[in-house]
Amino acid sequence: MTAVARVTSAEVPGSRAATGVRFLVFAAMVLVGVRPAFGDGPLELAGLQALYPSLDSLYIDLHKNPELSSHEEKTSAKLAARLRSLGFDVTEHVGGFGVVGVLKNGSGPTILVRTDMDALPIKEETGLAYASTTTARNDAGVSVPVMHACGHDIHMASWIGAATLLARSRDRWHGTLVFVGQPAEEIVQGAERMIKDGLLTRFPRPDFVLGLHDSNVHPAGQIGVVSGPTYAASNAVDITFYGKGGHGAMPHLTIDPLLIAARTVVTLQTIVSREVNPFDPAVVTVGTFHAGSKRNIIADEAKLELTVRSFKPEVQKHLLAAIERIARAEAAAARAPREPSVVVDPREASEVVFNDPALAARLTTALQRGLGAANVVAGEPLSASEDFGAFGRAAGVPSVQLWIGAVAPAEFAKAKASGSTVPGPHSPLFAPDREPTIKTGVAAYTLSVMELAGHPAGGL
Repeated sequence: MTAVARVTSAEVPGSRAATGVRFLVFAAMVLVGVRPAFGDGPLELAGLQALYPSLDSLYIDLHKNPELSSHEEKTSAKLAARLRSLGFDVTEHVGGFGVVGVLKNGSGPTILVRTDMDALPIKEETGLAYASTTTARNDAGVSVPVMHACGHDIHMASWIGAATLLARSRDRWHGTLVFVGQPAEEIVQGAERMIKDGLLTRFPRPDFVLGLHDSNVHPAGQIGVVSGPTYAASNAVDITFYGKGGHGAMPHLTIDPLLIAARTVVTLQTIVSREVNPFDPAVVTVGTFHAGSKRNIIADEAKLELTVRSFKPEVQKHLLAAIERIARAEAAAARAPREPSVVVDPREASEVVFNDPALAARLTTALQRGLGAANVVAGEPLSASEDFGAFGRAAGVPSVQLWIGAVAPAEFAKAKASGSTVPGPHSPLFAPDREPTIKTGVAAYTLSVMELAGHPAGGL
């Protein structure tokens, strides 16, 4: 653990008022800057410092060359080649471009270690020297910019780093590793595709499932562990309203679907605020509104696309029913010529990701022992969604997904002091502090596996 500096107000120039503010900000920056000193870490992480340059090169390559969901051809090939070089028995094209690497090392638990591989249709605006300039055609045939805006490149580099350290230290653990490179996480389909393609029957069935995700709610070097519900259930809802088109100068001869849709957008906001228990997290967001082709034409149709998040099945059921009720009522109130189409897309649905409390507690203890208590803290659930939980549910075994801080500690502290938020996943400005983030990811995977299959060597 790095030392904490001591600063007095006399060492900071400026007026008295400015001095006080600057001192508080600087002190906060120092405090969150505590991070593991990997060079002097536990035996499980021996070799990480020397290994890092190759992981950094891999990360930059992956970041510069992202691939969209279900199109991870080159990305998966790179991961497969790395695993083979480490002695893993590798199978490609599992559930699409999924990769499965198996490393057997005597009797012991079977541990599934997962990374995701896909990127997002976002134009990168970080200004980094290695920023993505990639474009690709999406499934609709439209050319779009592509960026690793969710940090899956961090996950992959960390995953390869852990695979390397574990393959080199087989005398310290016993069991079977199943390293899974999952495609199509961003459309919450990849995990189920791999499971349907025999992940749990063609390969050793796990006793534990491990994963991680980078985060802007923790500084780089810090790990957050959530116990219980971690990610929300997600549903995609499409609503199409039908009207009677005509000339924009003669609206009395039309039935305007834009107006129906606009009223619906506003009314939908009352579901969470007036129909759901305030102690039950829920989100109803209208992400897109499509209608019309020209300013003086009243369209025939208007379409809304929603994302819906919840943590309880009964809340999820209520949200979906209320959305349909409101859409149909607004259409009826406007004398729409036909009822709206309300479709819950089964292809974009995920269940709650649940971190097993007993496993979460066990890993917290092991990670704190290896990295220091200040670097492993309790995390909070997010209303974002993931399909990581599908692996543990399908296998009927405990699983845990860890948060890995990705923000430079000084930047994190500065934002916290000012009440602002550092750009995070799904932002075109998301730029992880890559060295401490990757090293912490490697440590999180490696120490967790060693806790379950090996004999921890002790703390710093």
